[in-house]
Amino acid sequence: MIVLAFLRVRPAAPWRILGGALALLALATLAGCAPEPLQPPAHTGELVVVTRNSPTTYFLDADGQPAGFEHDLADAFARHQGWNARFVVADTLDQLMEILASGQAHIAAAGLTATDQRRQHMRFGPTYAQVKEWVVCRQGGPIPRGVEDLVGLRLEVVAGSSHAGHLEAHRKRVPDLAWIAMKTPGADELLERVDIGLADCAIADSDSLDVARNFHPNIRPAFVLESAQPQAWAIARGLDTRFARELVKFFDGIEQSGELRRLKERYFGHVKRLREMDVVGILERRLTLLRDLRPHFHAAQSETGIDWRLLAALAYQESQWDAHAVSPTGVRGLMMLTADTADRLGVRNRLDARESILGGARYLAMLKDKLPEEVPEPDRTWLALAAYNIGPGHLNDARNLARKLGKDANAWNDMKAVLPLIARAEYRDRLRYGYARGGEARALAENVRVYYDILLKYEPPYRETDWLAGLLDAAAETAGVTRATR
Repeated sequence: MIVLAFLRVRPAAPWRILGGALALLALATLAGCAPEPLQPPAHTGELVVVTRNSPTTYFLDADGQPAGFEHDLADAFARHQGWNARFVVADTLDQLMEILASGQAHIAAAGLTATDQRRQHMRFGPTYAQVKEWVVCRQGGPIPRGVEDLVGLRLEVVAGSSHAGHLEAHRKRVPDLAWIAMKTPGADELLERVDIGLADCAIADSDSLDVARNFHPNIRPAFVLESAQPQAWAIARGLDTRFARELVKFFDGIEQSGELRRLKERYFGHVKRLREMDVVGILERRLTLLRDLRPHFHAAQSETGIDWRLLAALAYQESQWDAHAVSPTGVRGLMMLTADTADRLGVRNRLDARESILGGARYLAMLKDKLPEEVPEPDRTWLALAAYNIGPGHLNDARNLARKLGKDANAWNDMKAVLPLIARAEYRDRLRYGYARGGEARALAENVRVYYDILLKYEPPYRETDWLAGLLDAAAETAGVTRATR
């Protein structure tokens, strides 16, 4: 088996920009003296979690804050126990396992598959998800239908992963099966390599594949290598059975309360929304139309505080960044404003890109402000996006209906189910503002969520000082010097 160090081939996405793992651990190992295992979190009040950078586990969000399904789940467990959580980010899966085995982390929360092989030498907590292992290939290339068809293809797999272990088992039946083990935290980079043609196929869990298909439209699932694989946290050997019992109680509690379902919705509830043509469309137009519109979105962020990439995602959903778009219902412009809304927001020409963007941003900010204080983020943003489509009155109707149905009117996961009901005849008598196409509002919000994810991956954040840096560069160029020599 050939082992390669993975070469990043694109600018780093938000989930790839964190630092490596424990340098002190590596130095101590080289010096021949392994570090002492950590004390239990019950003694120190700190839960140390080793994880990996990926969109399904741990990354930095638009505000530069740690986020991700595994991050939020582990942080919730720590807070439930009255502890603080500290996260250590491993550069490779092998390194993650080494950190846990050496006692330098209490748990590994990284979307790990709890295989029978791993259970022979590792302890796992309760299963919280099931995933399939997919062989994923590039559109236009060979699409294998079984393990035998992988022979002769460049197949890449994460070194030390359960995928590699399952391939070893299949090689007993297919002796010529070969693959390349890549030293990378997860399959996300491998799917990117497949997308741009550096590999024929790779293996990825179904959750990683679902996310990646919104960024890489050229990848195709070929066949399932393994199905119904349990995901669970790995537990350090030094922790006693009391820790394991607390872990079971925690997962039982969030399963019964619905918190686990809500957390999965937050990170994965929208990832299957787009068609291939939708993904290709925004990726292509990002390189052309968005270039000229970007300064207007930056100005809108400066005025409203809303991430310019979210505003751009909304604009793409509304008009595909066509400043002259007009709908049969009379809404028009890049942000598809009605005449009444434009008048209230001071927009004189709805077909002017800058005016439309500023007006749309003001309107979204106003809709967010209208929601009660108890509505948390990111649900607040998704509800405001729905209101952008159907208006605040119809959204309030849907929220009131949600309460009558025993749903949480502040949670997007519940509101997703209720919004389509306001278009149904049996509910109209309960609505103050009458019929509305709530299903369209839900679709808009869900699509914008995916477009926003795409722009977060490829577009940098805008900082208030960026404009000043640009002025300084322009002035320096005029004066014949560079910033580096000033």
